[in-house]
Order: sequence, then C-alpha cells, then structure tokens
Amino acid sequence: MLDVLFEDKSLIVCVKPVGVLSAPEPGKRRNMPDLLKKQTRAYRIDIIHRLDQPVGGVMVYSKSSKVTPGLYKQMASHRIVKEYLAVVCGVPPQSQGTWEDWLLKDTARCKSRVVAPNTRGAKDASLSYRTLASVTDGDRTLSLVKVRLHTGRTHQIRVQFSSRRLPLLGDEKYGGAADERLKGLGLWSYHLAFRHPTTGRMVDESCPPPDVYPWNLFNAVDITMPTE
Repeated sequence: MLDVLFEDKSLIVCVKPVGVLSAPEPGKRRNMPDLLKKQTRAYRIDIIHRLDQPVGGVMVYSKSSKVTPGLYKQMASHRIVKEYLAVVCGVPPQSQGTWEDWLLKDTARCKSRVVAPNTRGAKDASLSYRTLASVTDGDRTLSLVKVRLHTGRTHQIRVQFSSRRLPLLGDEKYGGAADERLKGLGLWSYHLAFRHPTTGRMVDESCPPPDVYPWNLFNAVDITMPTE
C-alpha cells in the first residue's frame, strides 16, 4: 500500500518507495502509475515528473486530463517547489549556497556531466543547498544536505554534488561509495509545494525519509530548516 499525502478527484501526492519505477519501462515491473491505478481505481495516471528508481519520496501524479497541462506548466516554469535530502560523502566547503552549472546528458550511457556553458546540447542547472549536519561513520564523514532544485535536469543533484567531490552515498555511477547497509541512494524527495490547477489552493506536502541507514544517523537534526 502506497502512502498517500493528498488526494482529490484530479491529482494525488504520494510517497514513492525506493526501488519502484516512477514511470513504466519496457520489460520492467512495479511502477508507480500501475500501483496507483490499482490502489485508487483511477482511470488514468499521468506522469508529471520522475524520480530515479533508487530514490524514494514525495511525488505528484495527475488523475485528470484537465489538470495535467496545468501541472506540466508549473513544472516547466519551475514554480513547483522541490526539496530533497541528500547524504553526501564529505563536507561542503560552505554551509549553504547556490550552484549554477551546465549539464550535458549522455543518453547512451544514461549519465550527465558538468561542461562548459557554450557546449552544444548543454542545459543550465541551478540548485540551492544548506548543510544540516555532519557525522563520522567509520573512516569517513557524511553530511546531511537539504537541496532545493531550481531546474530539473537528469541526475542533477547527483551530478552537481559529484562534480565538487561530494558524491552521494551509494551513488557508484557518480563516484559515491557503495555500502551494503544502504538500500538505494542517499537521496530522498522530501517536500513538494504547488498551486492546484483547478482550485487555486496551495498543495504543500512533505515526508521525512525512513528511519533506516543512513538517515537514522541524523535523527536529531531539524530537517525543516530552509535551504535559502
């Protein structure tokens, strides 16, 4: 049973479990639209945004053709607040800040990288962050970082932190250390806020990560602190 944070006739805000696909893929099972249709008996589930399979947390889906365009428009214009919690290997040199880069996606390798601004095909990427806490875990230091995305590029948080030698825990694709205690990546979609396309009211939902490693290393941390 999926955790539902908000639901009406036209949309649903829910929590995607780690390991479940946010959209159907050929030859793969357990995806959010199918699970939501089964659970809510909705006729349609439209995909508004995506989370990588190893990432869990808050997502919004449309159940109405009248609402989908409005959500798409807000997502494209970056008017949907998207905040994440990340566990990174190391400590950011500044406790908070804004990073702006240009990312180039390699579709064949399903990977992105930071490139020069004039690189053909590159797209701008911007985020703000605040370091909430750092702890010693064995022979390494891990930091809990709260991130607000201003753009939504492929693997954006993973790439921008990795390019500064702060890879996410468990993110072997971008230089992060593997850990058998970790299920998925050290990344969690914590908070979504947007204006309902039909009622005009704000929908503002958040969900903390599960009380398992590595999130339980930071149980005493106030994760509600603003990123900027």
